[in-house]
Amino acid sequence: MSSNSIMGYLFQTTKVSARRYCVAFWIGIITGFVSALVKSGTEGIFPPRLITEGAPPVLLLKNLGVDVSSWVYTYSEQAVYFGGNLVHIIFSIVWGIIYCVAAEVFPKVKMLQGIVFGLCVAVLFHGIAMPILGISVPVWDLRFEEIFSEFVGTILWIWVIEIMRRDLRNRITKQPDPELQ
Repeated sequence: MSSNSIMGYLFQTTKVSARRYCVAFWIGIITGFVSALVKSGTEGIFPPRLITEGAPPVLLLKNLGVDVSSWVYTYSEQAVYFGGNLVHIIFSIVWGIIYCVAAEVFPKVKMLQGIVFGLCVAVLFHGIAMPILGISVPVWDLRFEEIFSEFVGTILWIWVIEIMRRDLRNRITKQPDPELQ
């Protein structure tokens, strides 16, 4: 198969009349938020970092000059530091919107129920962006536990986005995905 035919296959588009961008945008916000909670839960079960290491979202904020030590609320008589969680939630919502809108145009973005897309995002950020920003070591220096945690968390994160995206889109529009119209 030539590179042109591979690119043609990957970047097939849907009919413009079948796309629902506004619906996709709002679904991206909803699914991004819910999947951020799933990712946080996964990290609670499979902690990616040693307790002595800083979380990349907190390190990013510190590098930007933001002191998150006072970003605390109390829940169930426990102090919860939400600076890093806020970055994770925003990140997840932004990528949820990107994914849901892209799924309206490029059906192949949903390969393996979005897992290919999710792993590409993980490689982009954990493999490239975070080391460049100095908030993580290069991917080849990551511990197995961190790679495993990120791999499992990313798969669950994007899978929740895709499952919810498809269900909500079909319920709201009363139509199947654009490539099926």
